[in-house]
Amino acid sequence: MKTGGMIFQQLFEPVSSTFTYLLGCQETGEAVLVDPVMPAWQRDLKAVNTLGLRLVMTIDTHIHADHITAASVLKREAGSRIAIPEPDALPCTDVPMREGVPLQVGGVRIDPMHTPGHTDNHFALVAGDRVFTGDALLIDGCGRTDFQSGDARALYDSVRGKLFSLPGETLVYPAHDYNGRRVSSIAQEKQRNPRLGGDRTVEEFVELMDNLGLPYPKFIDYAVPGNRRCGECPPDLPAHLREYCEEMAQSPQG
Repeated sequence: MKTGGMIFQQLFEPVSSTFTYLLGCQETGEAVLVDPVMPAWQRDLKAVNTLGLRLVMTIDTHIHADHITAASVLKREAGSRIAIPEPDALPCTDVPMREGVPLQVGGVRIDPMHTPGHTDNHFALVAGDRVFTGDALLIDGCGRTDFQSGDARALYDSVRGKLFSLPGETLVYPAHDYNGRRVSSIAQEKQRNPRLGGDRTVEEFVELMDNLGLPYPKFIDYAVPGNRRCGECPPDLPAHLREYCEEMAQSPQG
């Protein structure tokens, strides 16, 4: 799909229910993948190549706890640079991402927005008429705040103070959805998001997030250290978790 001067494709990885976003520049042929996932790296690289593009960068919105990034393998296979939030200070970072410093991929400008709360160094990405919200803002929801330096008050401020200040028609593309939905808008989330929309106060939000009673993430003990190395699957991965690193069946639309 082409939107103005930007080529855009949304891809879905079913094991972790993660969306990966392909953004490309029509004029230069340069492309970026946002939040690429290890099992889907070959599919994603095929999508880039099929569109006649060249992958020059991958961007991770944060250090993920539910999947391992494909940033390192894509760098090895395609020569793409790895963009990671600067505050994480990972040695494998090629492009330290910080608010106020745009990322340029050909004619496509991507503006990083620091949106802490799900993790302390979480970023959203604004590109034209759309925002890639990572785990900070989901469709009718938001990411957890009970691990990885999560902070419910910080997430409330990030979403209500920053993301909700974007124009209402801005399209919201999250890092995950577990109900088959693909896109929302800032106006829609402001109005009806059951956690953060309407007249929800920060005190109500903190109480809600403190009482979700969610189980411990089953892959976090492998994903976080692997992602601190920009995408490394552990050799001792238990059999029941190997699908998080094994190649998925390729499909153009995920």
